[in-house]
Amino acid sequence: MWIYQKTLEFPVNLRCKDLNMAKLIMTQLGGPNGELAAAIRYLQQRYTMPTGKSRALLTDIGTEEMAHVEIISSMLYQLTEDATPEELKKAGLGTNYAQFGHGLQPTDSNGVPWTAAYINVFGDAVTNLHEDMAAEQKALATYYQLINLTDNVDIINVLRFLGEREIVHYQRFGEALMDVYDFTECKKVF
Repeated sequence: MWIYQKTLEFPVNLRCKDLNMAKLIMTQLGGPNGELAAAIRYLQQRYTMPTGKSRALLTDIGTEEMAHVEIISSMLYQLTEDATPEELKKAGLGTNYAQFGHGLQPTDSNGVPWTAAYINVFGDAVTNLHEDMAAEQKALATYYQLINLTDNVDIINVLRFLGEREIVHYQRFGEALMDVYDFTECKKVF
């Protein structure tokens, strides 16, 4: 199965509280283009893949997306550490605090809860892989936009790493798409 190492894929060591940035980064935890939606989408879509290579790829990337959920969650907890209820309220996180205390729920930056409606699993591998490539591009655009909203180098470095992984995932999904096309176009000889 997997070997779990008790370290993040990329170190998160944010040295200052930034509740406004935390509110914005929440979208990558529970938003429609976020890491949680991607992880569950890929782990469910793997069952529609016709080849072992494409199934393995979706399993691996889905698992890595769960590691990205850990990174985003670490960022959020470090950015909100020791925040008072008044500070959370001022940053627009008051409703989250009222319901969950200092626990951060998977929502987008507007507080809309994560929903399974973000996940698309079609019975067609080609459709799913195109969906996945688009999802990676949307996530990459979100990381670029988040980078534009901060000057904190520690935050930028983590967001840049996550954006680079979106590029790699996009490329791997393109390779999986070619694998599926090769499989479906080849003549089966018995």
